[in-house]
Amino acid sequence: MGLFIPSKRPVPRRFDYEPRFYDPSRDESLRQRLRVARKTRKRSNPTKALYYGVVLVIVLYILNELGKVA
Repeated sequence: MGLFIPSKRPVPRRFDYEPRFYDPSRDESLRQRLRVARKTRKRSNPTKALYYGVVLVIVLYILNELGKVA
């Protein structure tokens, strides 16, 4: 049904935006720092996994003890 439209379709307006205070060298240095930070980020903390394991064991122990009472 869109073939027989009596008027022209609106065309999106185009614009040229040029930032006032843009410094390409600063932008590139920021990207470089983020790239380096992403590579040097620590993988995972083994103490965190140990902590979650201990908490899981305690919760399972408590649930086991509650099951014996009922």
